[in-house]
Amino acid sequence: MSTQALHSAAHATTLRVLAHLLDYPDAALREHLPDLRAALHGQRTLSAARLAELDALIDQLLHATGFDAEAAYVDLFDRGRGTALHLFEHVHGDSRDRGPAMIDLLKTYEEAGLYLASGELPDHLTVVLEYASTQPPLAAADFLREIAHILRSIFSALTRRESAYACVLAALLDLAGEPTKLVEVAAEPLLDETWSEPAAFGGCSSEGQRSPGESQPVRIVRTPRQPQHGQSAHGAST
Repeated sequence: MSTQALHSAAHATTLRVLAHLLDYPDAALREHLPDLRAALHGQRTLSAARLAELDALIDQLLHATGFDAEAAYVDLFDRGRGTALHLFEHVHGDSRDRGPAMIDLLKTYEEAGLYLASGELPDHLTVVLEYASTQPPLAAADFLREIAHILRSIFSALTRRESAYACVLAALLDLAGEPTKLVEVAAEPLLDETWSEPAAFGGCSSEGQRSPGESQPVRIVRTPRQPQHGQSAHGAST
């Protein structure tokens, strides 16, 4: 195999390992963590310092109980926008632009001969990295640079949470040739707290009701996010 082919294979393997490390840490994934560690060290695409950080993450997952590892993952990635691994969450939020962006990304995958399994969303970072791993190293690096501002925002949010997972985002920025500097990320409530249901009965009082004595509809409303003093309402620029 030529030197160029070896470099391409090493780059692809590194991206796939990083994608696995960002996946849900179920029993199957935890069982293969030693293999993932060996694969990372065998490619020599990351610095010794970065590999040491990734080793620490792998050790943390290996030593945690299955329940603790899985619960921590859900709390970290599935209950907050700042650390969300769905990239369009950082770009489009809940706007209507998210749907067309998903379709465009799916087309990109299909043009490369890749098709998602049922239930997978195209903007999840693990899926994005799987796609990047199929591209030549220079093209993959260019692709990662296009999303570097999102990677940096997630890296900053994870660092603020003092999460060992931050090193995976740092490794991706390394592969993109981008700095791992921290950026400002707006403080926000957990996703579970951004939706609230007003009291249906209010202690059976009709006070404040538009039509006292009549049945009142229950309305579920979204609580607007309030940035803390001195922080941007949007966090890192997109």
